[in-house]
Amino acid sequence: MKKNVTLVLVLAVLFGLSNPVQAQKNELKGQISLSGAFALYPLAVKWAEEFKKLHPQVKIDVSGGGAGKGITDALAKVVDLGMVSREIHPEELKKGAWAIAVAKDAVVPTINAKNPKIKELLAKGITQAAATKVYVTGEYKTWGNVLGINSNIPIHLYNRSDACGAGETWAKYLGGKKQEELLGTGVFGDPGVASAIQKDPVGFGYNNIAYAYDLKTKRPNPGILVLPIDVNNNGKIDAAENFYGTSTQLISAIAQGKYPSPPARDLYLVSNGKPTNPVVVAFLKFILTEGQKYNVPNGYISLPKDKLSKGIAKLK
Repeated sequence: MKKNVTLVLVLAVLFGLSNPVQAQKNELKGQISLSGAFALYPLAVKWAEEFKKLHPQVKIDVSGGGAGKGITDALAKVVDLGMVSREIHPEELKKGAWAIAVAKDAVVPTINAKNPKIKELLAKGITQAAATKVYVTGEYKTWGNVLGINSNIPIHLYNRSDACGAGETWAKYLGGKKQEELLGTGVFGDPGVASAIQKDPVGFGYNNIAYAYDLKTKRPNPGILVLPIDVNNNGKIDAAENFYGTSTQLISAIAQGKYPSPPARDLYLVSNGKPTNPVVVAFLKFILTEGQKYNVPNGYISLPKDKLSKGIAKLK
């Protein structure tokens, strides 16, 4: 018996626990549920995994479904936190939405790697005006229209069928439109659009970075390439605009403000009112501090220190 007591005391000293029994009682316990944006889903899963390593008695459930589902679930208190990949609407704030920015990423135009005009498209890119004529007005129906050449190769256009931050952000880039105004065949979810583009040599869609690039290789996923944006409208992709080879290059360009915003945007976690559950608060504090180191390796941009500080202050 004395040996057991001695062993507990030795372990307490080694791990800095003055009262191991009390420390065990104070161990963080509980459950956290998240749903919503496909854009934030992979990073939220990573945060959950790392947080559970620190607090093994906390259970975290993360599910996708789109930003629309995330904000709806959060306001209905179906989940603790909704993942939202767009700005929070004024009417949502009136209903009690409490939001905190946790990361940044971007929506990128995606095409099939075997597009018949792939060399020309990568060299010239697409302007905001041309993308608008494809996705909003429908004036451009061929890849020849986009490139300004004589070609009747059709564009098979894909859009998101679910209410999502990616669709809203892409529409906002195209002249301040709404997702409902975008043309194209509706496909559910980021993975769905990526799969459609992979199967269609003349397909044109949009995806979040995490679904356009492979997490391990940092290169575009098989069968997909990002269609560069001709930001300065000079009819070609200049060296300063050519940063799509890897997700690392693109993330760096976004952080430097070289990629337009939108379609670059902040990602949010939203709750109905300020969180009071200690487990949820601890998880959010983790995300805004130690959790930020997982952003870049997983294809996202870490937030600047001033924004992180404001987020932490909101939790107090």
